[in-house]
Amino acid sequence: MNVEKFREIIKERIRISIETQDEWDYGIEQCWEQEIETLSDDIPGTIEFLKNECAADEYSWISEILEELAERTQSKELVECYKSLTKKFPEECKKYYIEGVIENAELMISGGGDGEND
Repeated sequence: MNVEKFREIIKERIRISIETQDEWDYGIEQCWEQEIETLSDDIPGTIEFLKNECAADEYSWISEILEELAERTQSKELVECYKSLTKKFPEECKKYYIEGVIENAELMISGGGDGEND
């Protein structure tokens, strides 16, 4: 996984959010797509990143795209690794309702989600 590229995408995501004050801005959607591509390019590398390098803010930013990432990769191991970090980042989990995001991501892998309203 290209960690530097991921971090640059997050910086751009933050910049757009601050400048536009609009969470549905086209630029943010582009950042989300780039995040998904970067994290799904190398699943073993992404898992290593999550286990060893992922910071609390990066963990919370990933929550925005976790469902789509799970749907695209169909990687139970990736979602389980992300889920295992709930104990490491409890404040982010509470603030961003990450447990619900993880549940939805698990549904996307098991085929329970339709991708439309999840």
